[in-house]
Amino acid sequence: MVNLTKKQDQIYTPFGVAVKKRLIDMGLTQGQLETGIGAPNNYLTMVLRGKRSGKKYIPLINAYLGMDLQDDL
Repeated sequence: MVNLTKKQDQIYTPFGVAVKKRLIDMGLTQGQLETGIGAPNNYLTMVLRGKRSGKKYIPLINAYLGMDLQDDL
């Protein structure tokens, strides 16, 4: 089983873990999601790790992945 809560000493938020799991389930990469929602390069990583709020992108992430999650899980 893949541990998604830690990666190179960087912790994902619960929202980030849910997004990463969904990407795996859908066979997509984080880069594909970033491109699909029009996010700047590496911005999604900051959102998934809680370093940026991502308020503009969270609805786009949910729509792209067919999810209904909030960033404050």
